[in-house]
Formats: sequence, structure tokens, C-alpha cells
Amino acid sequence: MTSPVKRRPTGRHHGDLRNALERAALELVAEKGPHGFSLNEASRRAGVSVAAPYKHFADREALLAALAATGYRKQREFFAAALETADDPADQLAAFAAAYVRFAAQEPALFDVTFYAGLDKARHPELAEAGDAVLATILPVAARITADEQAAFDLLLRISSAAHGLAVFLRQGLFGVRGDALDETADRAARTARAIVADRSG
Repeated sequence: MTSPVKRRPTGRHHGDLRNALERAALELVAEKGPHGFSLNEASRRAGVSVAAPYKHFADREALLAALAATGYRKQREFFAAALETADDPADQLAAFAAAYVRFAAQEPALFDVTFYAGLDKARHPELAEAGDAVLATILPVAARITADEQAAFDLLLRISSAAHGLAVFLRQGLFGVRGDALDETADRAARTARAIVADRSG
């Protein structure tokens, strides 16, 4: 007579606990926002004990910081790919602005964690480093059409602010819910970026 095989209860993710928790937390952010869930909820969603997360994360903020770092890395990849679609710096900045809107629409949970979680970058210096890496990808493009690095930063800030606002408006439904709303908003962001570049000396 064979002895029964003991199975782990809800053990589907145990071999990859950290990633399982991050996936669960990202799902919860998508449903409830970055402040709308607890570490216990993430544990239950991942199918692990409420004590399991502490093997990798000191608290909920540490879990959110891991997601934010992922968000920055994905933004950098997204934006770098957009920059490669053009050679002229004005065209590249327009492509960046359009990509900004698309990232916010296609990765809303990561976007929200990155910008709205209120994470302390002094406590999580890896976030400042990841954000600096995003800036370092785009700033040289702006520097090609400005007098100095400060002017390049100011130009990039204006373009990013405009793209961010358009991305938020899109997600709030201010541009409608038609299937082409994303494409139209991305195009609007690109046009706005070009206008800002053209007006930079004004």
C-alpha cells in the first residue's frame, strides 16, 4: 500500500516566490491602486502564507518599490525603442512623448506605482538610480538642440509634463473611449512635443 503523496497547499508559485508576489501586487494595484491593498492580500493572491513575503520584502512599501523599479526599467526600454525610430532629435522627442502616453495606457499599474505610490527614494535609492537611467536615455537627445544641459533638462521637463498630462487625461476618459483614442492621444503628444521644441527659444 503506497502512502499518500503530500502536496503543498496552493503551492503553485512557491518555486518563484518573489516574482509571484510582485505579479500578485501588480494585479492588486491595477484593481485598487497602489494604496488600496495590504501585504496580506498580496500573499493570499499569490497563494502563499502571510509570513512568506518577509523572506524578500520588509513591508508593503518594499514590495511597491520593487514594482516601481520594474516600472522604470520598462519605461527605459519603451523610450529607448521609441528614440530608435528617428534620427532627428525633434522627431525623437516627439516619439518619446507618444511612447510616454502609450506606456501609461498599456502598463497602467506600473505607471501608477511609479508616479503615485509616494515611495521614499531616500529609503529606496535604487529608485533614484532607475529614474536617473531613464533620464540618461533621453536627455542627450534634448541636449542636441539646446545650448546646455540645464536647457536640455528644462526642455525635456516641458515635454514630459505635457505627455504626462495627456496620458492622465486619456486614462480618465477625457478623450473618449473609442478604440482610436490611444492613437490620437499619442499623436497629440507627439505634436505637442514638436511645438515645444519649436517654441524653445520663445
